Amino acid sequence: MAAQEFIKGTIKTLVLKLLSEKRKMYGYEISSKVKELSNEEIQLTYGALYPILYKMESEGLLSAESELVDNRARKYYSLTKKGNEMAKVKVSELEQFIDTVKGILLAPKRSFEIWGR
Repeated sequence: MAAQEFIKGTIKTLVLKLLSEKRKMYGYEISSKVKELSNEEIQLTYGALYPILYKMESEGLLSAESELVDNRARKYYSLTKKGNEMAKVKVSELEQFIDTVKGILLAPKRSFEIWGR
């Protein structure tokens, strides 16, 4: 199971990435897709996802539009031009960070011998 502290720092990037691939999604759909793509390792709760969606909307990264589906209002989110640009930046930054962490975790043990450990 993925640690919550890692997930919290990547929700925005995950949302940007998903919306860059699919034109519009609603909150539950985003949550379900993350769960599916992570083999159920990452489960975004309502309390974790929606505040980020609202913040991203207020930052001009997302636009939202409500549609009536089965007599219920459903709010669909899509990326703005600014959001598309940010998606590229954030995904690239996360990829670089993951590569850096892998470099540290996979470093040969002898590199730590320099420090006498």
